[in-house]
Order: sequence, then structure tokens, then C-alpha cells
Amino acid sequence: MKYNIPEDYYYTKDHEWAQVDENIVTVGITDYAQGNLGEVVYVELPEEGQKVSQNEPFGVVESVKAVSDLYSPVTGTVIEVNSSIVDNPGQINDDPMEEGWLIRIEMDTERELANLMKAADYKVLVGKGK
Repeated sequence: MKYNIPEDYYYTKDHEWAQVDENIVTVGITDYAQGNLGEVVYVELPEEGQKVSQNEPFGVVESVKAVSDLYSPVTGTVIEVNSSIVDNPGQINDDPMEEGWLIRIEMDTERELANLMKAADYKVLVGKGK
């Protein structure tokens, strides 16, 4: 199985991805994670304006196989929630790295990015790298 692991994203050990644009971080679950979860049937996300903390749960994703917590890659404030995901959680399976994004966070500090994995390290974690 070949997974989409963009080089310019950051990754958590819990299989969330983070795309950084200045101080805005778009968060989703990785292609690897959605592949292992199976069909996603439910997503619980935070409210806009809610504070999230790095490595702390911010929501839940439920599939036909399992219920999993979603962990924030950075500390900050949720500025946008992908409401179409709540109505159509299957988008996570269809396009986890683009249309299937979950939340956008205005991060408090860029220093936390150093705690995240780059694509090469994430590929090793999921057994797809050297």
C-alpha cells in the first residue's frame, strides 16, 4: 500500500498531519491513519475559538473498526472547523490530506513545530521509509 505523505507537512506520532502557513496550522489525520481506521462514520471536533494544547486530545474520529482520539500538533486557538467533515465524515477516507482536513489553529508559538516529525521520520514510523 502506498500512502500519501507530503514532504512539506509535519506529523505526530498519533498520525495527525499539520500543514503550516505562517502561524495558521491546518490539521487532519494521515492517509496511513484513515487506511488503518477503515470507513470513518463519525467525527467530533472542537468549537471555533476553543483553545487546544500540543499533544492533547481535541476531538474524536470513529470508524467501523475503532474510536480514536485526535491530538493537536500545536498549542493555539481553533479558528476554523471543517463543518463539511461533520456532515460527511467519509471525506476523510476520500481525501485525508486535502478536503478531509479537520481544523485550523492559530498557533501560539512556532517553537512547538520542533516537536513534530518531518515526512522522512513519519515514513519510518509507518514502515514506509529507510
